[in-house]
Amino acid sequence: MKHFWLSVSAVCVVAAGIALWQQHLNAAFVIATVGVLAWFLRYRSEIRSELKKSENEAPINDGDELESAVDPEVDSVNENS
Repeated sequence: MKHFWLSVSAVCVVAAGIALWQQHLNAAFVIATVGVLAWFLRYRSEIRSELKKSENEAPINDGDELESAVDPEVDSVNENS
């Protein structure tokens, strides 16, 4: 999907340049704005795909790390109270 948004933004840049060259300033602004939006959507889709990939690769934490981090002295103090 990121290649689609990249090509849309490239086409918009070219179209905005042509509109600017022909003195259609309002059209050039709108087309350039759509191009910037497509550029941001490209980064959004890239970040979303990286997040999905990292979520699939991340190990699942079952809480074992938390139990091993408990200080035995704190537990004995709590038991005596």
